[in-house]
Amino acid sequence: MMSSGDLASEVEARFARIRDLVLALGLTADELASVDAVRTLLPTGNRVETEEISCRRDSAPHSRRRRRLVSGLLVAATVSALVIVFQWPVGRADLLAYWFGIPVFALERQRCLMGVDSAALILDLFRPPVDCSICRDVTAVDRVSNISSGTFETRYAYSARPVIVTDAMDDWAALKAFSFEFFRRIYTDDSPVLTSESNCQFFPYKTDFKNLSEVFQMSDDRARMSDGSEPWYIGWSNCDSIAANILRSYYKRPYFLPDLAESSKTDWIFMGSPGYGAQMHVDNVVNPSWQAQVIGTKLWVLEPPPECYFECQAQVKVHVRPGEIIVLDTNKWYHSTYITGSEMSITIGSEFD
Repeated sequence: MMSSGDLASEVEARFARIRDLVLALGLTADELASVDAVRTLLPTGNRVETEEISCRRDSAPHSRRRRRLVSGLLVAATVSALVIVFQWPVGRADLLAYWFGIPVFALERQRCLMGVDSAALILDLFRPPVDCSICRDVTAVDRVSNISSGTFETRYAYSARPVIVTDAMDDWAALKAFSFEFFRRIYTDDSPVLTSESNCQFFPYKTDFKNLSEVFQMSDDRARMSDGSEPWYIGWSNCDSIAANILRSYYKRPYFLPDLAESSKTDWIFMGSPGYGAQMHVDNVVNPSWQAQVIGTKLWVLEPPPECYFECQAQVKVHVRPGEIIVLDTNKWYHSTYITGSEMSITIGSEFD
């Protein structure tokens, strides 16, 4: 795999060729510096000096067509810079590598404009900016145990600082009971969770499942990939009150939540096989949430919002293991997950206010 330094050099060299093509069309250094697309790339008060960019002067007037071509090339360069600086809509190094034909990544694993819900994309584009204090000094996810609700409230609950609590599930019956077959059994045939026509949310991610009913029609061998099937990962919100009562007999309200905090009445369940997970995204929910890793191990990759690129570490990775709960404000942190190891992953969680 190409190192970040080599990739940066490659991108810089190819960007320089775009610049040389523009200058070869006959613009002077002063004219190049006056183009809006270039001015947006320069710090306030700076300008392109003649000796920094050698160009061939052309005394003939520049035609409108040539100026439009130049502006188009420079706008493309500006968009490239936005990707480099803000990593939108995909990771800057990955997209540039793909754009320039450098095979260093799998495009299908990236957050991109293709294959995403248009409403979610619009919400992402117009979301309010985030206060970068949430990530400014975060270089790793804290792991804590035996933490009081007061300490948790002060340090983590509403600060958007991610944390893993390692001892909050010690007395949960879910650790021994939850399985693919368990969830298949708790829903009756007429449960609103099973169909795509209900108000329950179902997330197929990049699988072909249309609803939860199709998921539970899988054989055990398919679910565990013991028949050589492709990996899968799905999630859903439980809007079945009967199933909710069953589920909550197997787990308790996490002990560390603030005394006055209330969990949402909706449980979220995420389930899948090793080798798959959720692509990089940001949620559109009301409150921060906790997710309990009941079975399996999941790698979380956290990224700050684009506006915090210059103030925060670009990426933080952490494994969440069985019996651990991760608390995260998924409205502010971009995040992806990937199931590691050889065991199916099952998590359950909820928002809290």
